[in-house]
Amino acid sequence: MSVSVDADGVETGVIHDLVDFDGKTVIEVGCGDGRLTWRYAPAAAEVVAVDVNENKIAAANDATPSDLRGKVTFKAVDIIDLEAREESFDVAILSYAL
Repeated sequence: MSVSVDADGVETGVIHDLVDFDGKTVIEVGCGDGRLTWRYAPAAAEVVAVDVNENKIAAANDATPSDLRGKVTFKAVDIIDLEAREESFDVAILSYAL
């Protein structure tokens, strides 16, 4: 039995119906291997995606498309330990992170 996540694009469609990512800075908490990141990152200006699982972050970094390497940053860190930054984020995403 194979498992396909959002094969019909329902999750992706709902996310884009709810949020305008165009030119926005996004923080994604619990990004895992980037499964959701690739669905909105092309429209965003910058993405910081964090997860505590170092293996999943390594997989996400390896899978990052070349055209997104300048705007998507994956970090293996708990959101509580994420270094503060002067700029704020426009959008925060949590998917399966609680």
